[in-house]
Amino acid sequence: MAARLKIHYRERVLPAMMKTFGYKNPLQVPRLEKVVVNMGVGDAIQNPKALDAATSDLAQITGQRPVITRAKRSIAAFKIRTGMPIGCKVTLRGDRMYDFLDKLFNVALPRVRDFHGVSPKSFDGRGNYTLGLREQLVFPEIEYDKIDKLRGMEITIVTTAKTDEEARRLLELLGMPFRK
Repeated sequence: MAARLKIHYRERVLPAMMKTFGYKNPLQVPRLEKVVVNMGVGDAIQNPKALDAATSDLAQITGQRPVITRAKRSIAAFKIRTGMPIGCKVTLRGDRMYDFLDKLFNVALPRVRDFHGVSPKSFDGRGNYTLGLREQLVFPEIEYDKIDKLRGMEITIVTTAKTDEEARRLLELLGMPFRK
């Protein structure tokens, strides 16, 4: 069964983007490539169990097993050595990606306290969008009583758009709540 957001993309977003930007072929229209959800766990240096808790939270939220990320270089001030586990990430593609974005746009973001929309300035110049969340509690899968610590996460939405304008229009049509 195809994801609800994927069907919405095919039926509504694709024709609207073709009309707005004057594409001749549907394959020229920008589309979502992947979504990367990254969770840094700074206290994993003192407490190795913190990484396990973050990994299980991320697995519950995304429905996919996270990969442990390791430090690329040593930083003496933070007591980090090369190769130490310092976080976890998940790369979502296909139906899982669409399901996650549907849940993010319609369930999680409206649960953020004092939410007025996401910033329209978080594009990278190549059509990719990154947003940060301060706590994992905005997702309905996470139970308040079972978490040991509030952890933030970074969500990067990678598109095939050439410009930020195209990517912004694509995400707006998909239902991303941008700030006015």
